[in-house]
Amino acid sequence: MNGAETLVQTLVDSGVKVCFANPGTSEMHFLGALDSNPDIRCILCLFEGVVSAAADGYARMAGTPAATLLHLGPGLANAGANLHNAMRAATPMVNIVGDHATYHRHLDAPLTSDIEGLARTWSVWVKSARDAASVAGDAAEAVRRAQEGAGGIATLILPADTAWNPAQEPAPPQAVARRPVPGPERIDTIAAVLRRGEPTLLLLHGDVLSDPSALDNIDRIAQGTGAELLTETSNARVERGAGRVGLDPVPYPVDDAVRRLKHFKRCILIGSRPPVGFFAYPGKPGKLLPDDCQVHVLAHPDEDGRAAVATLAAALGVEGKTPRHVTAEKARPLPKGKLTSAAIGASLANRLPADAIICDEALTTGGPIHAALRTAPAFTQLRLTGGAIGIGLPLAIGAAVACPERKVVVLQADGSGMYTNQALWTHAREKLDIVTIVLSNRSYAILRHELSNVGVVNPGPKALAMTSLGDPDIDWPSLAKGMGVPGGAAKTAEEFDALLAKAMAQRGPFLIEADLAA
Repeated sequence: MNGAETLVQTLVDSGVKVCFANPGTSEMHFLGALDSNPDIRCILCLFEGVVSAAADGYARMAGTPAATLLHLGPGLANAGANLHNAMRAATPMVNIVGDHATYHRHLDAPLTSDIEGLARTWSVWVKSARDAASVAGDAAEAVRRAQEGAGGIATLILPADTAWNPAQEPAPPQAVARRPVPGPERIDTIAAVLRRGEPTLLLLHGDVLSDPSALDNIDRIAQGTGAELLTETSNARVERGAGRVGLDPVPYPVDDAVRRLKHFKRCILIGSRPPVGFFAYPGKPGKLLPDDCQVHVLAHPDEDGRAAVATLAAALGVEGKTPRHVTAEKARPLPKGKLTSAAIGASLANRLPADAIICDEALTTGGPIHAALRTAPAFTQLRLTGGAIGIGLPLAIGAAVACPERKVVVLQADGSGMYTNQALWTHAREKLDIVTIVLSNRSYAILRHELSNVGVVNPGPKALAMTSLGDPDIDWPSLAKGMGVPGGAAKTAEEFDALLAKAMAQRGPFLIEADLAA
Protein backbone atom coordinates (compact mmCIF):
# COMPACT_ATOMS: atom_id res chain seq x y z
CA MET A 1 0.00 0.00 0.00
CA ASN A 2 1.07 3.58 -0.54
CA GLY A 3 0.48 6.36 1.97
CA ALA A 4 -2.76 7.49 0.33
CA GLU A 5 -4.21 3.97 0.43
CA THR A 6 -3.43 3.57 4.14
CA LEU A 7 -4.97 6.99 4.73
CA VAL A 8 -8.26 6.15 3.01
CA GLN A 9 -8.58 2.75 4.70
CA THR A 10 -7.86 4.33 8.09
CA LEU A 11 -10.60 6.89 7.47
CA VAL A 12 -13.04 4.12 6.58
CA ASP A 13 -12.08 2.01 9.59
CA SER A 14 -12.54 5.10 11.79
CA GLY A 15 -16.11 5.62 10.58
CA VAL A 16 -15.67 8.11 7.73
CA LYS A 17 -17.88 6.93 4.86
CA VAL A 18 -18.08 10.00 2.60
CA CYS A 19 -15.55 12.37 1.05
CA PHE A 20 -16.67 15.64 -0.54
CA ALA A 21 -13.96 16.63 -2.97
CA ASN A 22 -12.55 19.26 -5.27
CA PRO A 23 -9.14 17.77 -6.10
CA GLY A 24 -6.08 19.04 -7.94
CA THR A 25 -2.75 17.69 -9.16
CA SER A 26 -1.17 17.16 -5.74
CA GLU A 27 -4.12 14.96 -4.66
CA MET A 28 -4.12 12.47 -7.55
CA HIS A 29 -2.79 9.55 -5.49
CA PHE A 30 -5.38 10.21 -2.80
CA LEU A 31 -8.01 10.29 -5.55
CA GLY A 32 -6.73 6.95 -6.82
CA ALA A 33 -6.96 5.50 -3.33
CA LEU A 34 -10.55 6.69 -3.01
CA ASP A 35 -11.33 5.10 -6.36
CA SER A 36 -10.00 1.72 -5.30
CA ASN A 37 -11.81 1.59 -1.95
CA PRO A 38 -15.48 0.50 -2.24
CA ASP A 39 -16.34 1.52 1.32
CA ILE A 40 -16.12 5.29 0.90
CA ARG A 41 -18.40 7.43 -1.26
CA CYS A 42 -16.75 10.22 -3.26
CA ILE A 43 -18.82 13.29 -4.21
CA LEU A 44 -17.49 15.97 -6.52
CA CYS A 45 -18.38 19.61 -5.77
CA LEU A 46 -17.52 22.37 -8.21
CA PHE A 47 -16.28 24.88 -5.63
CA GLU A 48 -14.51 24.37 -2.34
CA GLY A 49 -17.10 26.43 -0.44
CA VAL A 50 -19.62 23.81 -1.51
CA VAL A 51 -17.28 21.05 -0.31
CA SER A 52 -16.96 22.44 3.20
CA ALA A 53 -20.66 23.21 3.66
CA ALA A 54 -21.65 19.77 2.33
CA ALA A 55 -19.36 18.11 4.87
CA ASP A 56 -20.92 20.36 7.53
CA GLY A 57 -24.48 19.33 6.62
CA TYR A 58 -23.52 15.67 6.54
CA ALA A 59 -22.01 15.69 10.03
CA ARG A 60 -24.88 17.70 11.54
CA MET A 61 -27.27 14.93 10.45
CA ALA A 62 -25.09 11.81 10.61
CA GLY A 63 -23.36 12.68 13.88
CA THR A 64 -20.05 11.47 12.43
CA PRO A 65 -17.52 13.37 10.33
CA ALA A 66 -17.17 13.37 6.58
CA ALA A 67 -13.85 14.04 4.90
CA THR A 68 -13.10 16.88 2.51
CA LEU A 69 -10.44 16.83 -0.19
CA LEU A 70 -9.02 20.27 -0.98
CA HIS A 71 -6.22 21.46 -3.26
CA LEU A 72 -3.37 23.23 -1.52
CA GLY A 73 -3.70 26.61 0.21
CA PRO A 74 -5.96 28.30 -2.36
CA GLY A 75 -8.42 25.41 -2.23
CA LEU A 76 -8.49 25.59 1.55
CA ALA A 77 -8.96 29.35 1.39
CA ASN A 78 -11.88 28.96 -1.02
CA ALA A 79 -13.50 26.63 1.51
CA GLY A 80 -12.90 29.13 4.30
CA ALA A 81 -16.27 30.90 4.63
CA ASN A 82 -18.15 27.67 5.19
CA LEU A 83 -15.34 26.27 7.32
CA HIS A 84 -15.99 29.30 9.51
CA ASN A 85 -19.67 28.31 9.72
CA ALA A 86 -18.72 24.71 10.50
CA MET A 87 -16.33 25.89 13.22
CA ARG A 88 -19.12 27.94 14.81
CA ALA A 89 -21.44 24.93 14.55
CA ALA A 90 -18.83 22.71 16.28
CA THR A 91 -19.13 20.35 13.34
CA PRO A 92 -16.83 17.29 13.29
CA MET A 93 -14.97 17.35 9.97
CA VAL A 94 -11.71 15.96 8.60
CA ASN A 95 -10.00 18.09 5.97
CA ILE A 96 -7.43 16.43 3.75
CA VAL A 97 -5.45 19.19 2.05
CA GLY A 98 -2.93 18.27 -0.59
CA ASP A 99 0.47 19.96 -0.61
CA HIS A 100 3.60 19.97 -2.71
CA ALA A 101 5.99 17.08 -2.18
CA THR A 102 8.24 17.68 0.81
CA TYR A 103 11.31 18.08 -1.42
CA HIS A 104 9.51 20.53 -3.73
CA ARG A 105 8.36 23.08 -1.17
CA HIS A 106 11.66 24.97 -1.02
CA LEU A 107 11.38 25.81 -4.73
CA ASP A 108 8.52 28.21 -3.99
CA ALA A 109 6.35 27.06 -6.89
CA PRO A 110 3.35 29.30 -7.74
CA LEU A 111 0.87 27.41 -5.53
CA THR A 112 3.09 27.35 -2.45
CA SER A 113 1.46 28.90 0.64
CA ASP A 114 1.28 28.65 4.41
CA ILE A 115 -1.36 25.93 4.55
CA GLU A 116 -0.87 25.30 8.26
CA GLY A 117 -1.37 28.98 9.02
CA LEU A 118 -4.60 29.06 7.01
CA ALA A 119 -5.87 25.85 8.56
CA ARG A 120 -5.38 27.07 12.14
CA THR A 121 -7.97 29.78 11.50
CA TRP A 122 -10.76 27.19 11.61
CA SER A 123 -9.27 23.96 12.93
CA VAL A 124 -9.02 22.44 16.40
CA TRP A 125 -6.11 20.29 15.15
CA VAL A 126 -3.65 20.74 12.29
CA LYS A 127 -0.80 18.51 11.19
CA SER A 128 1.38 18.04 8.12
CA ALA A 129 2.20 14.41 7.40
CA ARG A 130 5.92 13.80 7.82
CA ASP A 131 6.24 10.72 5.58
CA ALA A 132 4.18 7.92 4.10
CA ALA A 133 4.64 5.67 7.11
CA SER A 134 3.06 8.21 9.48
CA VAL A 135 0.03 9.14 7.35
CA ALA A 136 -2.29 6.42 8.65
CA GLY A 137 -1.64 7.26 12.30
CA ASP A 138 -2.16 10.94 11.55
CA ALA A 139 -5.50 10.13 9.91
CA ALA A 140 -6.72 8.13 12.91
CA GLU A 141 -5.77 11.01 15.19
CA ALA A 142 -7.55 13.51 12.92
CA VAL A 143 -10.82 11.57 13.11
CA ARG A 144 -10.56 11.35 16.90
CA ARG A 145 -9.72 15.02 17.33
CA ALA A 146 -12.68 16.04 15.13
CA GLN A 147 -15.08 14.24 17.48
CA GLU A 148 -13.70 15.31 20.83
CA GLY A 149 -15.79 17.59 23.03
CA ALA A 150 -18.48 19.43 21.11
CA GLY A 151 -16.72 18.60 17.82
CA GLY A 152 -14.48 20.53 15.47
CA ILE A 153 -12.43 20.61 12.30
CA ALA A 154 -9.27 18.52 12.06
CA THR A 155 -6.99 19.30 9.11
CA LEU A 156 -4.40 16.86 7.83
CA ILE A 157 -2.02 18.26 5.22
CA LEU A 158 -0.82 15.61 2.79
CA PRO A 159 2.40 16.34 0.86
CA ALA A 160 2.26 14.54 -2.48
CA ASP A 161 5.21 12.25 -1.79
CA THR A 162 3.70 11.05 1.50
CA ALA A 163 0.73 9.92 -0.58
CA TRP A 164 2.63 8.08 -3.31
CA ASN A 165 5.51 6.57 -1.34
CA PRO A 166 5.22 3.01 0.05
CA ALA A 167 3.63 2.57 3.47
CA GLN A 168 2.88 -0.36 5.74
CA GLU A 169 -0.77 -0.70 6.76
CA PRO A 170 -3.78 1.29 8.00
CA ALA A 171 -3.86 2.49 11.59
CA PRO A 172 -6.53 1.30 14.02
CA PRO A 173 -9.31 3.72 15.05
CA GLN A 174 -8.63 5.81 18.14
CA ALA A 175 -11.23 5.89 20.91
CA VAL A 176 -13.08 9.17 21.39
CA ALA A 177 -13.40 10.27 25.01
CA ARG A 178 -16.93 10.76 26.28
CA ARG A 179 -18.01 14.34 26.89
CA PRO A 180 -17.70 15.26 30.56
CA VAL A 181 -20.89 15.52 32.61
CA PRO A 182 -21.33 18.44 35.06
CA GLY A 183 -20.83 17.27 38.64
CA PRO A 184 -23.35 17.24 41.51
CA GLU A 185 -22.14 20.53 42.99
CA ARG A 186 -22.92 22.43 39.81
CA ILE A 187 -26.33 20.75 39.48
CA ASP A 188 -27.14 21.71 43.09
CA THR A 189 -26.02 25.29 42.51
CA ILE A 190 -28.20 25.70 39.42
CA ALA A 191 -31.17 24.08 41.16
CA ALA A 192 -30.80 26.57 44.01
CA VAL A 193 -30.70 29.48 41.55
CA LEU A 194 -33.89 28.29 39.89
CA ARG A 195 -35.69 27.84 43.21
CA ARG A 196 -35.13 31.53 44.00
CA GLY A 197 -37.96 32.40 41.60
CA GLU A 198 -36.23 35.42 40.10
CA PRO A 199 -36.79 36.22 36.40
CA THR A 200 -34.49 33.61 34.87
CA LEU A 201 -33.52 32.74 31.31
CA LEU A 202 -32.47 29.25 30.23
CA LEU A 203 -30.32 29.97 27.16
CA LEU A 204 -29.87 26.89 24.96
CA HIS A 205 -27.35 25.85 22.34
CA GLY A 206 -25.63 22.72 21.11
CA ASP A 207 -26.52 19.09 21.70
CA VAL A 208 -29.72 19.67 23.70
CA LEU A 209 -31.40 21.29 20.69
CA SER A 210 -31.04 18.17 18.56
CA ASP A 211 -32.60 15.84 21.15
CA PRO A 212 -36.40 16.03 21.64
CA SER A 213 -36.14 14.23 25.00
CA ALA A 214 -33.64 16.81 26.26
CA LEU A 215 -35.95 19.60 25.12
CA ASP A 216 -38.80 17.93 27.01
CA ASN A 217 -36.67 17.96 30.16
CA ILE A 218 -35.83 21.63 29.66
CA ASP A 219 -39.52 22.40 29.24
CA ARG A 220 -40.26 20.54 32.49
CA ILE A 221 -37.61 22.59 34.26
CA ALA A 222 -39.15 25.81 32.92
CA GLN A 223 -42.62 24.67 34.04
CA GLY A 224 -41.48 23.83 37.53
CA THR A 225 -39.48 26.99 38.13
CA GLY A 226 -41.05 29.71 35.97
CA ALA A 227 -37.87 30.16 33.93
CA GLU A 228 -38.12 31.22 30.29
CA LEU A 229 -36.53 29.47 27.30
CA LEU A 230 -34.58 30.96 24.41
CA THR A 231 -31.92 29.63 22.06
CA GLU A 232 -28.87 31.41 20.78
CA THR A 233 -29.55 33.42 17.62
CA SER A 234 -27.69 30.93 15.40
CA ASN A 235 -27.98 27.18 15.97
CA ALA A 236 -26.55 24.24 14.06
CA ARG A 237 -29.51 21.90 14.46
CA VAL A 238 -32.90 22.25 16.15
CA GLU A 239 -35.75 19.72 16.29
CA ARG A 240 -38.91 21.67 15.53
CA GLY A 241 -42.57 21.34 14.51
CA ALA A 242 -45.62 19.65 15.92
CA GLY A 243 -45.08 17.50 18.99
CA ARG A 244 -41.85 19.27 19.92
CA VAL A 245 -41.09 22.06 22.34
CA GLY A 246 -41.47 25.41 20.61
CA LEU A 247 -38.41 27.64 20.97
CA ASP A 248 -37.54 31.15 19.86
CA PRO A 249 -34.01 32.47 19.34
CA VAL A 250 -32.56 35.62 20.81
CA PRO A 251 -33.51 38.22 18.17
CA TYR A 252 -30.82 39.25 15.69
CA PRO A 253 -31.49 43.02 15.78
CA VAL A 254 -29.73 44.51 18.80
CA ASP A 255 -32.63 46.71 19.87
CA ASP A 256 -35.07 43.79 19.74
CA ALA A 257 -32.68 41.56 21.67
CA VAL A 258 -32.15 44.14 24.42
CA ARG A 259 -35.92 44.58 24.82
CA ARG A 260 -36.45 40.82 24.95
CA LEU A 261 -33.77 40.25 27.58
CA LYS A 262 -34.08 43.37 29.73
CA HIS A 263 -36.14 41.86 32.57
CA PHE A 264 -33.91 38.89 33.37
CA LYS A 265 -32.02 38.82 36.66
CA ARG A 266 -30.40 35.43 36.07
CA CYS A 267 -29.23 33.64 32.92
CA ILE A 268 -28.35 29.94 32.92
CA LEU A 269 -26.21 28.79 30.02
CA ILE A 270 -26.86 25.29 28.64
CA GLY A 271 -24.24 24.63 25.97
CA SER A 272 -24.37 28.33 25.14
CA ARG A 273 -22.39 31.52 25.65
CA PRO A 274 -23.64 34.88 26.95
CA PRO A 275 -25.49 36.64 24.11
CA VAL A 276 -23.73 39.44 22.25
CA GLY A 277 -24.57 41.51 19.19
CA PHE A 278 -23.34 40.29 15.82
CA PHE A 279 -21.80 43.71 15.22
CA ALA A 280 -21.03 46.96 17.00
CA TYR A 281 -23.37 49.87 16.34
CA PRO A 282 -22.94 53.51 17.38
CA GLY A 283 -24.54 54.07 20.78
CA LYS A 284 -25.74 50.48 21.21
CA PRO A 285 -24.47 47.78 23.59
CA GLY A 286 -22.38 44.81 22.54
CA LYS A 287 -23.49 42.66 25.47
CA LEU A 288 -27.22 41.97 25.30
CA LEU A 289 -28.05 40.92 28.87
CA PRO A 290 -28.75 43.63 31.46
CA ASP A 291 -25.71 44.71 33.47
CA ASP A 292 -27.24 43.38 36.70
CA CYS A 293 -28.10 39.95 35.24
CA GLN A 294 -26.03 37.20 36.87
CA VAL A 295 -24.80 34.47 34.50
CA HIS A 296 -24.51 30.81 35.59
CA VAL A 297 -23.32 27.76 33.65
CA LEU A 298 -25.15 24.44 33.73
CA ALA A 299 -23.18 22.91 30.86
CA HIS A 300 -20.23 24.30 28.92
CA PRO A 301 -20.28 23.76 25.12
CA ASP A 302 -17.84 20.82 25.37
CA GLU A 303 -19.86 19.10 28.11
CA ASP A 304 -22.81 16.71 27.90
CA GLY A 305 -25.77 19.07 28.00
CA ARG A 306 -28.33 16.28 27.60
CA ALA A 307 -27.14 14.49 30.71
CA ALA A 308 -26.96 17.80 32.58
CA VAL A 309 -30.61 18.72 31.95
CA ALA A 310 -31.81 15.21 32.79
CA THR A 311 -29.95 15.34 36.12
CA LEU A 312 -31.22 18.85 36.84
CA ALA A 313 -34.83 17.84 36.12
CA ALA A 314 -34.47 14.99 38.61
CA ALA A 315 -32.89 17.29 41.21
CA LEU A 316 -35.85 19.67 40.88
CA GLY A 317 -38.37 16.81 41.01
CA VAL A 318 -39.97 17.76 37.67
CA GLU A 319 -39.00 14.76 35.55
CA GLY A 320 -42.58 13.40 35.54
CA LYS A 321 -44.25 16.58 34.27
CA THR A 322 -45.91 16.66 30.86
CA PRO A 323 -44.13 19.15 28.57
CA ARG A 324 -46.26 22.30 28.32
CA HIS A 325 -44.80 24.20 25.37
CA VAL A 326 -45.24 21.42 22.81
CA THR A 327 -46.89 22.65 19.61
CA ALA A 328 -49.79 20.90 17.87
CA GLU A 329 -49.99 20.18 14.16
CA LYS A 330 -52.70 22.02 12.27
CA ALA A 331 -53.75 22.46 8.67
CA ARG A 332 -53.77 25.97 7.24
CA PRO A 333 -55.95 27.43 4.48
CA LEU A 334 -54.24 27.34 1.12
CA PRO A 335 -52.82 30.83 0.52
CA LYS A 336 -54.18 33.00 -2.25
CA GLY A 337 -53.20 36.19 -4.01
CA LYS A 338 -49.92 38.03 -3.49
CA LEU A 339 -46.89 35.87 -2.82
CA THR A 340 -45.47 36.78 0.59
CA SER A 341 -43.25 35.10 3.16
CA ALA A 342 -46.38 34.29 5.17
CA ALA A 343 -47.97 32.60 2.14
CA ILE A 344 -44.80 30.57 1.56
CA GLY A 345 -44.83 29.52 5.22
CA ALA A 346 -48.48 28.45 5.04
CA SER A 347 -47.89 26.35 1.91
CA LEU A 348 -44.79 24.77 3.37
CA ALA A 349 -46.51 23.98 6.68
CA ASN A 350 -49.28 22.19 4.74
CA ARG A 351 -47.03 20.38 2.25
CA LEU A 352 -44.02 19.46 4.36
CA PRO A 353 -43.74 15.69 4.83
CA ALA A 354 -43.07 14.32 8.29
CA ASP A 355 -39.41 14.11 9.33
CA ALA A 356 -38.18 16.51 6.66
CA ILE A 357 -34.93 18.46 6.97
CA ILE A 358 -34.97 22.22 6.37
CA CYS A 359 -31.67 23.91 5.53
CA ASP A 360 -32.45 27.50 6.40
CA GLU A 361 -30.71 30.51 4.91
CA ALA A 362 -33.85 32.60 4.51
CA LEU A 363 -32.32 35.59 6.29
CA THR A 364 -34.53 38.73 6.14
CA THR A 365 -37.58 36.99 4.64
CA GLY A 366 -37.60 34.08 7.08
CA GLY A 367 -39.60 35.37 10.07
CA PRO A 368 -43.15 34.62 8.86
CA ILE A 369 -42.02 31.29 7.39
CA HIS A 370 -40.53 30.19 10.71
CA ALA A 371 -43.70 31.21 12.53
CA ALA A 372 -45.87 29.09 10.23
CA LEU A 373 -43.58 26.09 10.57
CA ARG A 374 -44.15 25.87 14.33
CA THR A 375 -47.24 23.74 13.59
CA ALA A 376 -45.85 21.83 10.60
CA PRO A 377 -45.16 18.09 10.93
CA ALA A 378 -42.03 17.48 13.01
CA PHE A 379 -38.83 18.38 11.16
CA THR A 380 -35.14 19.12 11.67
CA GLN A 381 -33.86 22.63 11.03
CA LEU A 382 -30.24 23.35 10.09
CA ARG A 383 -29.31 27.03 10.12
CA LEU A 384 -26.54 29.40 9.20
CA THR A 385 -24.25 29.43 12.23
CA GLY A 386 -21.25 31.67 11.73
CA GLY A 387 -22.83 34.45 9.71
CA ALA A 388 -20.79 33.71 6.55
CA ILE A 389 -23.50 33.60 3.89
CA GLY A 390 -23.67 31.02 1.12
CA ILE A 391 -24.34 27.89 3.17
CA GLY A 392 -27.91 26.82 2.31
CA LEU A 393 -27.57 25.09 -1.06
CA PRO A 394 -24.44 23.06 -0.20
CA LEU A 395 -25.54 22.32 3.39
CA ALA A 396 -28.47 20.46 1.81
CA ILE A 397 -26.09 18.21 -0.13
CA GLY A 398 -24.61 16.83 3.06
CA ALA A 399 -27.99 16.48 4.78
CA ALA A 400 -29.43 14.58 1.81
CA VAL A 401 -26.41 12.28 1.59
CA ALA A 402 -26.58 11.53 5.32
CA CYS A 403 -30.37 10.95 5.31
CA PRO A 404 -31.42 9.80 1.82
CA GLU A 405 -34.82 8.65 3.10
CA ARG A 406 -35.80 12.17 4.26
CA LYS A 407 -37.00 15.06 2.09
CA VAL A 408 -34.64 18.04 2.28
CA VAL A 409 -35.94 21.59 1.74
CA VAL A 410 -33.69 24.62 1.28
CA LEU A 411 -34.96 28.08 2.23
CA GLN A 412 -32.46 30.15 0.30
CA ALA A 413 -32.15 33.93 0.12
CA ASP A 414 -31.31 34.89 -3.44
CA GLY A 415 -28.25 37.04 -2.71
CA SER A 416 -26.47 34.49 -0.54
CA GLY A 417 -27.53 31.70 -2.90
CA MET A 418 -25.30 33.16 -5.58
CA TYR A 419 -22.24 32.53 -3.42
CA THR A 420 -22.47 28.76 -3.89
CA ASN A 421 -24.97 28.15 -6.69
CA GLN A 422 -22.56 25.49 -8.05
CA ALA A 423 -24.15 23.21 -5.44
CA LEU A 424 -27.15 22.76 -7.74
CA TRP A 425 -24.96 20.76 -10.11
CA THR A 426 -24.16 18.29 -7.33
CA HIS A 427 -27.88 18.15 -6.40
CA ALA A 428 -28.48 16.92 -9.96
CA ARG A 429 -25.45 14.68 -10.38
CA GLU A 430 -26.11 12.79 -7.15
CA LYS A 431 -29.91 12.75 -7.74
CA LEU A 432 -30.48 14.16 -4.26
CA ASP A 433 -34.03 14.58 -2.95
CA ILE A 434 -33.79 18.34 -2.38
CA VAL A 435 -36.44 21.02 -2.95
CA THR A 436 -34.84 24.45 -3.17
CA ILE A 437 -37.00 27.51 -2.52
CA VAL A 438 -35.22 30.68 -3.61
CA LEU A 439 -36.68 33.68 -1.78
CA SER A 440 -36.11 36.25 -4.48
CA ASN A 441 -36.40 39.88 -3.41
CA ARG A 442 -33.58 40.87 -5.76
CA SER A 443 -31.59 42.62 -3.10
CA TYR A 444 -29.19 42.26 -0.23
CA ALA A 445 -32.09 43.35 1.96
CA ILE A 446 -30.20 42.87 5.21
CA LEU A 447 -27.65 45.48 4.11
CA ARG A 448 -30.39 48.04 3.59
CA HIS A 449 -31.40 47.51 7.21
CA GLU A 450 -27.78 47.76 8.31
CA LEU A 451 -27.28 51.09 6.56
CA SER A 452 -29.94 52.54 8.84
CA ASN A 453 -28.59 50.73 11.91
CA VAL A 454 -25.16 52.33 11.58
CA GLY A 455 -26.61 55.79 10.97
CA VAL A 456 -26.68 56.06 7.16
CA VAL A 457 -30.27 57.30 7.03
CA ASN A 458 -30.35 58.68 3.48
CA PRO A 459 -28.25 56.35 1.33
CA GLY A 460 -27.54 57.61 -2.16
CA PRO A 461 -27.55 55.82 -5.50
CA LYS A 462 -24.09 54.30 -5.10
CA ALA A 463 -24.89 52.74 -1.71
CA LEU A 464 -28.29 51.49 -2.89
CA ALA A 465 -26.75 50.00 -6.03
CA MET A 466 -24.47 47.91 -3.80
CA THR A 467 -27.56 46.35 -2.17
CA SER A 468 -29.51 45.65 -5.38
CA LEU A 469 -29.56 42.37 -7.34
CA GLY A 470 -31.58 43.80 -10.25
CA ASP A 471 -30.50 45.08 -13.67
CA PRO A 472 -30.20 42.31 -14.71
CA ASP A 473 -32.52 40.12 -12.66
CA ILE A 474 -31.15 36.66 -11.86
CA ASP A 475 -33.20 33.96 -13.60
CA TRP A 476 -33.00 31.14 -11.06
CA PRO A 477 -35.00 28.50 -13.00
CA SER A 478 -32.73 28.98 -16.02
CA LEU A 479 -29.63 28.85 -13.85
CA ALA A 480 -30.89 25.64 -12.23
CA LYS A 481 -31.82 24.10 -15.61
CA GLY A 482 -28.30 24.78 -16.83
CA MET A 483 -27.01 22.65 -13.95
CA GLY A 484 -29.53 19.84 -14.45
CA VAL A 485 -32.16 20.81 -11.86
CA PRO A 486 -35.77 21.27 -13.08
CA GLY A 487 -37.97 23.95 -11.60
CA GLY A 488 -40.13 26.99 -12.12
CA ALA A 489 -40.94 30.47 -10.88
CA ALA A 490 -43.96 31.67 -8.92
CA LYS A 491 -45.34 35.20 -8.70
CA THR A 492 -48.55 34.37 -6.81
CA ALA A 493 -49.40 32.28 -3.78
CA GLU A 494 -51.39 29.86 -5.95
CA GLU A 495 -48.49 29.37 -8.38
CA PHE A 496 -46.10 28.75 -5.53
CA ASP A 497 -48.37 26.21 -3.84
CA ALA A 498 -48.84 24.31 -7.11
CA LEU A 499 -45.09 24.12 -7.71
CA LEU A 500 -44.46 23.07 -4.12
CA ALA A 501 -47.08 20.29 -4.36
CA LYS A 502 -45.37 19.04 -7.53
CA ALA A 503 -41.93 19.13 -5.92
CA MET A 504 -43.08 17.29 -2.80
CA ALA A 505 -44.80 14.57 -4.84
CA GLN A 506 -41.60 13.48 -6.61
CA ARG A 507 -38.09 12.48 -5.70
CA GLY A 508 -35.00 14.28 -6.86
CA PRO A 509 -33.91 17.90 -7.04
CA PHE A 510 -36.35 20.69 -7.88
CA LEU A 511 -36.06 24.48 -7.61
CA ILE A 512 -38.77 27.08 -7.07
CA GLU A 513 -38.03 30.77 -7.43
CA ALA A 514 -40.47 32.60 -5.16
CA ASP A 515 -40.69 36.09 -6.65
CA LEU A 516 -41.19 38.34 -3.64
CA ALA A 517 -40.37 41.47 -5.63
CA ALA A 518 -43.35 41.14 -7.99
